[in-house]
Amino acid sequence: MKLVKPVAADRLSALLRQMPKAELHIHIEGSLEPELIFALAKRNAVQLPYASVDALRSAYAFTNLQSFLDIYYAGASVLITEQDFYDMAMAYFARAAEDNVIHAELFFDPQTHTARGVSMETVINGLHRACVDAQAELGVSASLILCFLRHLSEEEAFETLEQALPYRDKLIGIGLDSGEVGNPPEKFARVFARCRELGFHLVAHAGEEGPPAYVWTALDVLKVERIDHGVQSSKDALLMQRLAKDRIALTVCPLSNLKLCVFPDLASHNLRQLLEAGLAATVNSDDPAYFGGYLNENFTQTFAATQLNAGHAYTLARNSFEASFIGASAKKRHIDRLNAYFENFC
Repeated sequence: MKLVKPVAADRLSALLRQMPKAELHIHIEGSLEPELIFALAKRNAVQLPYASVDALRSAYAFTNLQSFLDIYYAGASVLITEQDFYDMAMAYFARAAEDNVIHAELFFDPQTHTARGVSMETVINGLHRACVDAQAELGVSASLILCFLRHLSEEEAFETLEQALPYRDKLIGIGLDSGEVGNPPEKFARVFARCRELGFHLVAHAGEEGPPAYVWTALDVLKVERIDHGVQSSKDALLMQRLAKDRIALTVCPLSNLKLCVFPDLASHNLRQLLEAGLAATVNSDDPAYFGGYLNENFTQTFAATQLNAGHAYTLARNSFEASFIGASAKKRHIDRLNAYFENFC
């Protein structure tokens, strides 16, 4: 790719919105908008602890990860049938298509649902059916990554893995999410070793609120291929060198970091620092219904606050395809499309 030409500030927003991109860090339960939560609650006769859509949305004033998770799990309680999971995912895919996302790798938390008596079959089949239809109807390819809840035990993670194995052909990877502090990656060393033996791609949340040490152990103990978040890595120079050298992608979520007070404001975000250190950073939306923006909002607001430019945009989009778990031919096709877009736009 030739050096990306400068783009005027008034055109940069259009470039960011229109460029093809992949999203690698999206919790599908975190895409549940309040309107859909209330619609599903009515469909399934679930009583919510909020009087209205506005009351629920006004509760989205988080001070840390745990304060968000409390509301996140309450919202997920309306998901009961296969159609509910399908409708949730299709609503996300429609928004993703509007943002010119052409590939998405969706996290989902089955333990949130099986603990309520919803079967693994219901969860995976609903989400997978939406992935198939997103490709056919919207041109968005998608894969599923099953995440273990790290505040629960490794034994429960093993049980979840066994429940999921009959549907392994519908999954591309295994991840680790939920409350990070006090739940280091090595807590799940044995179950991740088993997942690796089974041939799953491996990722883990690390270095969002947790220390750089969690990133090290995610890499060296869990042997993950991508780090989800990872922004605390900038506090460890040796870790930064390791991530750059090994091209370990970080799935960074700027608006999430802002909403959960990881950074005091977007201007203080370290995305530029990560890129200029040679790390394979990407931009993602995390839990967009709760954190104030889908993928394009993460791009446009962060670029405006940090003075990133068209060259950074190209790097981030290319990183998103290179770090994805799609095949080599699909990666080449998407990167060729990205190159063509930039050549035409610039």
